[in-house]
Amino acid sequence: MQLVSRDLNDGAPIDPEFAFGRPDPDAHMTLSDNRSPHLAWRGAPDGTESYVLLCVDPDVPADASDANQEGKTIPEDAERMDFFHWVMIDIPPEITELQTGDCSEGVTKGGKKNPPGPAGARQGRNTYTEFMKGAGELEGVYCGYDGPCPPWNDERLHHYHFIVHALDVSRLDVGDDFDGEQVREAMKDHVLATARLTGTYTLNPDLA
Repeated sequence: MQLVSRDLNDGAPIDPEFAFGRPDPDAHMTLSDNRSPHLAWRGAPDGTESYVLLCVDPDVPADASDANQEGKTIPEDAERMDFFHWVMIDIPPEITELQTGDCSEGVTKGGKKNPPGPAGARQGRNTYTEFMKGAGELEGVYCGYDGPCPPWNDERLHHYHFIVHALDVSRLDVGDDFDGEQVREAMKDHVLATARLTGTYTLNPDLA
């Protein structure tokens, strides 16, 4: 199975158009266009009943207390965790392409509760839900796609893995309120094939 995109090149930097935050010379970061990128997949095996789409950043600091703090940096070797930027399940087997902006256009403060997407698909909570706690007007439940916004003082370049799994079931056994880890567990014995496309992003001017 293969995953391709008109907006992303495997191993290359992601354009700020598809990010939650873009560099700002005065404030380090400002909110960006947050458009969902074009994605298309092909070559799924016979017996595919649905697809799962994930976007995961494995480079997020496990301890975010120093994130975006003046006079501090997050060392490259700091402990890291997975951050889900997109969790979409039950994508019907006839859907094999998403156009640019189909699932996100702009930052919704407090999060998208009913994000746009293909009919029949379900979209879960992304990890901004946890990371925005205590962030004032940005706090809320974030569902669907929300793009990159790594700490501007992080010494590590972040990698964003867009992953499509072909499954042998039409509906995953998760409730209506779900996150990426729950999806990983539920699909464990149902994956027929997987395709991946990886982009990079940073807000640290020393890494750009």
